[in-house]
Amino acid sequence: MSPYDFEPADRLVRAGADGEDQAVEAALRPKLLDEFIGQERVREQLSLVLQAARKRGAAPDHVLLSGPPGLGKTTLSMIIAAELNAPIRITSGPAIQHAGDLAAILSSLTEGEVLFLDEIHRMSRPAEEMLYMAMEDYRVDVIVGKGPGATAIPLELPPFTLVGATTRAGLLPPPLRDRFGFTGHMEFYAPAELERVVHRSAALLDVAIDPAGAAEIAGRSRGTPRIANRLLRRVRDYAQVRHDGVVDREIAAQALKVYEVDARGLDRLDRAVLDALLRLFGGGPVGLSTLAVAVGEEAETVEEVAEPFLVREGLLARTPRGRIATAAAWQHLGLTPPAHSAAARTGVPAQSELFPAGGAAAEES
Repeated sequence: MSPYDFEPADRLVRAGADGEDQAVEAALRPKLLDEFIGQERVREQLSLVLQAARKRGAAPDHVLLSGPPGLGKTTLSMIIAAELNAPIRITSGPAIQHAGDLAAILSSLTEGEVLFLDEIHRMSRPAEEMLYMAMEDYRVDVIVGKGPGATAIPLELPPFTLVGATTRAGLLPPPLRDRFGFTGHMEFYAPAELERVVHRSAALLDVAIDPAGAAEIAGRSRGTPRIANRLLRRVRDYAQVRHDGVVDREIAAQALKVYEVDARGLDRLDRAVLDALLRLFGGGPVGLSTLAVAVGEEAETVEEVAEPFLVREGLLARTPRGRIATAAAWQHLGLTPPAHSAAARTGVPAQSELFPAGGAAAEES
């Protein structure tokens, strides 16, 4: 199961994509590498791989793209196909539950075709083992019959390029990772890069926006283009309904206040976790289960949805004794930390908080 399966569908800053996001993203996606914003290192490396393959007149090495959702892995896969002037077949790991499912897809590929396999880490083990041979030897063995009379019929495949995408590269077995000739890790975007994304999307959506308005949206987008585009659409709605349709900093801030996305990109769930940690438990330490009950959410939702961003922002720390708020968390909510909390005063948990006496494990992790 993916961590993002726990993410509420109505969450404006969710990293996953729903039907509306997918439809809009199809119109906003860049078509070529030169049009793709951000990920400079991955773009340069990928450009060399594709240019070399075109000069050789051969299919490029298989490509693995890893990183959090919403950063452009699907877009890059489509760009790879466009740069190679090749068709693309799109599927996902959860859709391939049997080796026969994969064999049917592979046997229908044409020479040079790009196969995009999203969430490749969620593919079934029998399908993974079939993929090893397909990637390395362009061949699969189709089993006909059952029991002692079963026969393996080798099926030759045309050269193709597999583009795998994963949000959890560590879950891929080493034999599968090793068969990718190029691996690119997608990083979160800097605010300046997100501003360029917002300006480009605004032009395509015919939204009038000034640089300050784009900067306001970019600063609340959690380093993710998908979230930036979603926030832009909601700000556009607000500007068209309550103003003259032009987005500036003030209007963007007003709109996102309505949608409960604050200046650091925290939404209702994020602030609820911090508020409970600070007001009810004095900044911690507190166990995950206790914190989840206080917020009124499942423990998996708090751990997989809210905490990663709070930790990345330096607002919360995970320790053996439980969750601890940092000084930045108290400051962000405008509260005064208790004097006894070293983590609250300095922003760094004290050694005694990180490692309890005797090295005892936490009651709740």
